Amino acid sequence: MTSPSVRPYRPADLPALYDICLRTADAGQDATGQYPAQDRELVGAIFAAPYAMLEPDLTFVLDDGQGNAVGYVLGTGDTAAFVKRFRDEWLPGVADRWPAPDGEPATSTEVMAWLLHTPERLVLSELAAYPAHLHIDVLPDFQRGGHGRALMEAFLAALARKGVPAVHLGMLTVNTPARAFYDRLGFHEIPVTDPGVLTYLGKATA
Repeated sequence: MTSPSVRPYRPADLPALYDICLRTADAGQDATGQYPAQDRELVGAIFAAPYAMLEPDLTFVLDDGQGNAVGYVLGTGDTAAFVKRFRDEWLPGVADRWPAPDGEPATSTEVMAWLLHTPERLVLSELAAYPAHLHIDVLPDFQRGGHGRALMEAFLAALARKGVPAVHLGMLTVNTPARAFYDRLGFHEIPVTDPGVLTYLGKATA
């Protein structure tokens, strides 16, 4: 049997990206039960699919050795430009399916719908020196095998080839295993005025 390995994204991987995103969305745990069946693609429509569609050259998957994606890293080299493309090119195709909530979001779906409709939240002045950002998720059965590091190395190398100097990410502060992973890879905390439930981390690409 072929061992898991990192490879470039293929369009046929898109359903798996939605699945992986949902199954790791609860601070690394499965969030499927938090959403009704008709809304289970919403998380992936925010944190996975738009990156694969808009910047496929910065999308890499962990292949289980049989052609199936079981993890991914994806992102953008220019957060401000991505936000504009998200609003102009991605959001019109999904906005009717998940409209912006009226008033304060009260359910998991409403919280995610609010995030979907506010991509500008990604642009923070404190992150200007880290123009790229990323999301990385690996299914539990394939964690702790060095695959996350391999995914990250592929992504950072791709950014470096594009001349992008540094990258950031926002992680749920409660996800302590993820923080330990990023610390091992050399990420450092970036102070942000109002981070909410997130901790922001950054790293040079070189």
